[in-house]
Amino acid sequence: MATNREAEGATVDYGFRTVPLAEKQRLVDDVFASVAKRYDLMNDLMSGGLHRLWKDGLVSWLAPPRSGKRPWSVIDVAGGTGDVATRIVERSGGHAKATVADINSEMLAVGRERAAKHKLPIEFVEANAEALPFPDASFDAYTIAFGIRNVPRREVALAEAFRVLKPGGRFLCLEFSAVDVPMLDRVYDAYSFRVIPWLGERVAGDAESYRYLVESIREFPNPARFAAMVTRAGFSRVDHRLYSGGIAALHSGYKL
Repeated sequence: MATNREAEGATVDYGFRTVPLAEKQRLVDDVFASVAKRYDLMNDLMSGGLHRLWKDGLVSWLAPPRSGKRPWSVIDVAGGTGDVATRIVERSGGHAKATVADINSEMLAVGRERAAKHKLPIEFVEANAEALPFPDASFDAYTIAFGIRNVPRREVALAEAFRVLKPGGRFLCLEFSAVDVPMLDRVYDAYSFRVIPWLGERVAGDAESYRYLVESIREFPNPARFAAMVTRAGFSRVDHRLYSGGIAALHSGYKL
């Protein structure tokens, strides 16, 4: 983990820009505060509903138990609206206890309202992925969907994921990736840089936030490089699956 002195002079990517490390979290917070109420709707529009299939794939690979002698707990990081946590709880038949951790209070407010409406056993906690307020070995599983690319220090977040997992615990990260199908990559680029900011302006009233989100996808490490980061964090049996020609990738690892 970087010291305060190291962090003062450090820079990180923010889309296609380079910004001071200390500034990125504020900029990301502003993005998600702006789009919180329309975030899930925009996900549907931007992906043509495919994000639902990708998230279902995450839950299927996780395979949360439907029963057992002891409680089974999962933390979903950067999961503010509770989309993934809801899927996990429902797939487990209510056996799973889910905690959603997100740094953005507006996103959490949307999630709390939805969970209360449907009476789901989900706890919402305002927390930073780089410094989770939970003891070591607290959870059976850790999930993060389309969130880790927005974390200023990804290696620190991965170390925190390893720390809060119980021995034998599962790490799953769903993130946008690099398209690996000829011609689809050109179509995807054109759609991303022209259509998505246009949708952001008309649906969420914020083109710039969605322009950043598109740029952040292009700056994120490819599956092999990110898998190497997961391995360096201490995880074993690291693997990944590609979805929709590489538009998204699901990474898996175990704390053994």
